[in-house]
Amino acid sequence: MQNLRYLDGVSTLKLSQKLCVGCGLCIEVCPHGVFVLDEHKAHIQDLDGCMECGACVNNCPTSAISVTPGVG
Repeated sequence: MQNLRYLDGVSTLKLSQKLCVGCGLCIEVCPHGVFVLDEHKAHIQDLDGCMECGACVNNCPTSAISVTPGVG
């Protein structure tokens, strides 16, 4: 299976550590494994792996994640 990637350095994905409650929903819904949970907070482990689908944004209960689909 080929690892599909987009251009490096263009993703608009942002995560607010202040707003994150560590629920892990972003990890569950992200199709590319962009997020990890560490010390009860989500972290972006692979920003360039983000395809800007918005699944994480739509499932984050605290609006800690933002992305502008189609820009990156």
